[in-house]
Formats: sequence, structure tokens, C-alpha cells
Amino acid sequence: MAYRRTERVMQRLAARREAIVAAAQLIAAESGMAAVQIVPVAARAGIAAGTVYRYFPAKSDLVAALMNAVSERELAAIRRAADAAPGPLSALAAALTTFAARVHAHRTLARAVFAEPVEGDVEAVRLACRRALADEFERRVRAATEGGHLPEQQAGPAAVALTGALIEGLIGPLAPDTADDAGKARGTVQTLTLLSLRALGVVDARARGLVVQTALPKREDAA
Repeated sequence: MAYRRTERVMQRLAARREAIVAAAQLIAAESGMAAVQIVPVAARAGIAAGTVYRYFPAKSDLVAALMNAVSERELAAIRRAADAAPGPLSALAAALTTFAARVHAHRTLARAVFAEPVEGDVEAVRLACRRALADEFERRVRAATEGGHLPEQQAGPAAVALTGALIEGLIGPLAPDTADDAGKARGTVQTLTLLSLRALGVVDARARGLVVQTALPKREDAA
């Protein structure tokens, strides 16, 4: 009986922590990472600020948890799309398209997690999130290269370059704002995917075919 009570307590604590992170995510998605402060997060979660501090002693702890949660979810979505593809080159195209589409659908949140300036002690978490993304792209590039679908190349540097290009092209300061135009949004995602495939050495006709064949995730799936 004591074990069951302890298990219920742990579940309740985990649920409260998830609710706090979810509230922080909503605020970041609306107004960016700078708006993620303890008091507004507590209000959004419907709890006292002191309760938030029990789970996250500093704002940086909360921001780090938010970044990790979003990063893990995006990586899971990329892997699902890539693993469902019929081959390694199609898997690479699916990974690129899925990331680009999800970032474009929620640019404010993506910018908060992957690009918005943060305090120094959180920057290491930001870099780890970007590193995990690059590692996933590297795995897909390596598989496609080893399968003879791409020219011989170093998958690691190529994946880092892809990560930077996609983030800059989607949420960088010069990225076009096409959020209110579905056609232009789709064009942006497909253009960046095509650019990435060409850069890796996929011949143009094949790259265009992959982009056309790769289904964009629905907007509700990109949350």
C-alpha cells in the first residue's frame, strides 16, 4: 500500500512538472523565450509561483527543461517520418521536410528554442539541442551515402551545415515571414529541402522528385 501511495505521489509530481513546462511552452510560442518568467508561467499553469520554484529553483532551469522537451519532441517527429520512408534517401528527405515544416508552422517557439539569445548558462543546453538535431541528420546522410545514393562525403560536417542552413532560412533574421500564406509557406519548406538535397549531391531531377513525393506534415501535427 505504501508503494502504491508513493507511486501515485510520483505520478502527481511528474504531472505537475509537465504542466509547468507546458505552460512555459505556451508562453514561449506566443511571445518568445524572453517572456518565459516564473510568475507568468505560474499564472498560466494555475499554481503559485512558489510551487514553480520547488520544481525549478531558477528560471534557467525552467528554460532548459522547456528546450529539452521541445527538442526531444521534434527529434521524435523527425525519426517517425524518416523511419516510415521506403529507403535511406527518402528517409533523409522526410527528415529534412518534417523539421522544416514543423519549425515553419511554429516559428516563434522554434526561434525561442533554437535561435533566440539566452543567458550564458542556458546556451549550453541550446547547443546540445542543436547538436542532437545535427546528429540525427548525420545519421540519415551517412545511411544514404553508404547506400550509394549520395556522393562520398563527411556526414558530420554536412549535417552541421544542413542544420545551420535550415535554421537560418526558416527562423533567422532574414527569413521571409510567410506564416499567413499557406502556399508560400509550403514553397519555403520545399525550397529549403531541395536546397539541402542539392547541396548533398542529389541530382536536380531526383531532388525535385523527392521533394514532391515527401508529404508535408499537417499543421496540427507540427505543434
